[in-house]
Amino acid sequence: MRKKLIIILILGFILAAVLAISSIAISGMEKKKKDDLYRQVGLFSDTLAIIETDYVDEVKPRDLIYGALKGMLSSLDPHSQFMDPETYNELKVDTEGKFGGLGIEITVKDGLLTVITPIEDTPAWKAGVKAQDRIVKINNELTRDMTLTDAVKRLRGKPGEPVNITILRESEKKLLEFKIVRAEIKIKDIKEARIIEDGVAYIRLVEFRENTSRDFALTLEKLQKDGMNALILDLRNNPGGLLESAVKVTEKFIPRGKSIVYTKGRKTSQNLEFSSRESRPMTDIPLAVLINEGSASGSEIVAGCLQDYKRAIILGTKSFGKGSVQTIMPLYDGSALRLTTSKYFTPLGKEIHGKGVVPDIIVEEGKIELIPQESEEPEKAAEIFEKIEGKEKPQESQDYKSDNQLMRAVDVLKAIKIYQNNKKE
Repeated sequence: MRKKLIIILILGFILAAVLAISSIAISGMEKKKKDDLYRQVGLFSDTLAIIETDYVDEVKPRDLIYGALKGMLSSLDPHSQFMDPETYNELKVDTEGKFGGLGIEITVKDGLLTVITPIEDTPAWKAGVKAQDRIVKINNELTRDMTLTDAVKRLRGKPGEPVNITILRESEKKLLEFKIVRAEIKIKDIKEARIIEDGVAYIRLVEFRENTSRDFALTLEKLQKDGMNALILDLRNNPGGLLESAVKVTEKFIPRGKSIVYTKGRKTSQNLEFSSRESRPMTDIPLAVLINEGSASGSEIVAGCLQDYKRAIILGTKSFGKGSVQTIMPLYDGSALRLTTSKYFTPLGKEIHGKGVVPDIIVEEGKIELIPQESEEPEKAAEIFEKIEGKEKPQESQDYKSDNQLMRAVDVLKAIKIYQNNKKE
């Protein structure tokens, strides 16, 4: 018994010694880090002093500091930035959801200014700008060393003014010139919602905004009354938006309490998990989600979560891969930092940033050519008079049968419904 006690005491002493040595080592490492930081800050202050005394022109200290901060933040990643008071105020105005611009979401990817997606029915969309296009010039000015903030400033402006942009489309190995007239961009989150055939409903969701979750819930209720028995959620060219809205849309389809997305950063306070709080989710309805290279951020969270739980079939092409969290930190002089503080992960731990969501079924974009069929029935008198008077029949908002990806989703849901019915018999 005494021998056993001695062994326990020795082990306890060794453990305490190891912990003490580790603590000293960590303390030493921290001290080394701080010393290195102070040395580099000294280098910065020396450089600042030399510029102030020896540079050919006199420069305001504020301009030097702002320039240094912009360079510091832009060296981290394309989404971190220092915003001077003017830029920060513009950001606060942008949250209203309308502005004068072209209608494109942009980022910096591989060091190049890149289109995430054109917003539907905007000047850029109508001009033919596509996701993954590289913007190499804005009004004949090269974008090589242009920050994301500067690019946005040049693209936005008064409605009615033209902007010339030169685009490199790598898929076609072409340089394309566009002259696009700015317009007031008004963003509508739910672009289309209806039953398209045999109880299969279709919702096109173009962005996650403040009222999206409420509008989405009302849309689902209406479609249920209209006889919805399957759903296609179209997130193609959806650049994201508010995280909370994306979470609330997702929770409509998974059981309460299930994880939807979590964030992971260096600090414990940056590690957050978002779970479903929906009391009556739609867990049985067959669901398909359409994504493409223009689907980013919030739309990747929705698709990634539903794919992890095998709650939906994901169709289309790989999404953009924008899965980092930026935190706005206001500073005392009215400026602010936008700093990447964490990254998004799907419930099964898949990293979204830089990787995107890979669909369960890859379906390339394409159009199905429809052969018009001659009507076997003669035209009615009322229809003839309508033509003479110049009246046209109201057309459906989308000719969905010519959309290759959408029709594949319809076929998949029909197959699931047939399988479910066969199991019941």
